[in-house]
Amino acid sequence: MQDVVRLPQRHAGAGELFQLLRDGVPRTRADLAASTGQARSTITTRVDQLLAAGLIAPAGEASSTGGRPPTTFAFRPDARLVLAVDLGATHARLAVTDLASTVLAEAEAPLAIAAGPEVVLDWVVEHGRELLASTGRPLRDLASVGVGLPGPVEHSTGRPINPPIMPAWDDVDVRGLLAARLGAEVLVDNDVNLMALGEHRTAWPDVDDMLFVKVATGIGSGIISDGRLRRGAQGAAGDIGHIAVPGAADVPCRCGNLGCLEAVASGRALAETLTATGLPAANGADVVALVRSGDLAAGRAVRQAGREIGSVLAACVSLLNPSLVVIGGVVAEAGEHLIAGIREVVYQRSLPLATQHLRIVTSQARSQVGILGASAMAVDHVLSPGAIDALLEAQIA
Repeated sequence: MQDVVRLPQRHAGAGELFQLLRDGVPRTRADLAASTGQARSTITTRVDQLLAAGLIAPAGEASSTGGRPPTTFAFRPDARLVLAVDLGATHARLAVTDLASTVLAEAEAPLAIAAGPEVVLDWVVEHGRELLASTGRPLRDLASVGVGLPGPVEHSTGRPINPPIMPAWDDVDVRGLLAARLGAEVLVDNDVNLMALGEHRTAWPDVDDMLFVKVATGIGSGIISDGRLRRGAQGAAGDIGHIAVPGAADVPCRCGNLGCLEAVASGRALAETLTATGLPAANGADVVALVRSGDLAAGRAVRQAGREIGSVLAACVSLLNPSLVVIGGVVAEAGEHLIAGIREVVYQRSLPLATQHLRIVTSQARSQVGILGASAMAVDHVLSPGAIDALLEAQIA
């Protein structure tokens, strides 16, 4: 028998009712009335509104206890589409998903974020439209766009704020520029925040407290606390790449400080270190290739980078007490070398109570984690109670 979850009486709108149906489980009008405490006539009106909007559809008949079997209704994830955009320092990934964040079409290409907003956003618009067309759906079916950028972002405005590796992007109205050209609402966030969201939704939905750490051209982290993504006051929460590493050399960092974690342990830092020793490497992917080829010096360098990351994460673990730390990004694909170094230091230096049940693992969503998080952010916005109510009101008008 289906568990009944009762909503407070004040939740009377169709938008709130729709939240019960987002899990995809078919429900009858009687089920919805029992869950909400609302009158059957009210439920019928709300269900009819959601049917007219195409957000739900009949899903067969329930078992009858006598008389005509009641009709069930379920969420229609294919009602609208979302464009998910994951922009890194040197790459761009796009995906068209449905409203359940199922990827319908995707594309990837090398693209330097340093090329500037005009070049990068033109690419996103052009290839986003092409990708949407490849699904056979019109542009009007695009409900929302989610964008991840490799730098601090003021989430409320969608504007990058003094991003160290993004010249000419400071305070650019990314949200407004894309919305005007794609004709849909746009949400923008830091890329690692979206990776944390994507990993949490797809691989660890039952974990309430976790950290996602991206180790690539730069280093950053996303924080899930009490089951929710935490951005901080100015969107800078989790920016561990610019924490000074205890005892590290005074290596200049792109942020202007010395000895930052990113300056000594990122994919770029590893590539520069190995190149200086006679092992040419242009980026983190080259470092990973060297490790996979069995190069001992590259393996040692990556493990030491893991130790440096672990020295910063140890304090984070003691402060935030997550039950899970997930390591992602291109350098995480170097096998056990990186994560072994991280575990070595975190378990040694963090408070014993904080590490008692702590797991440190590599990302399960891997390269898709950013677009899955971007999709989840966009879907959550467009399917929120307020957004659903506004959509239904607009249709009536």
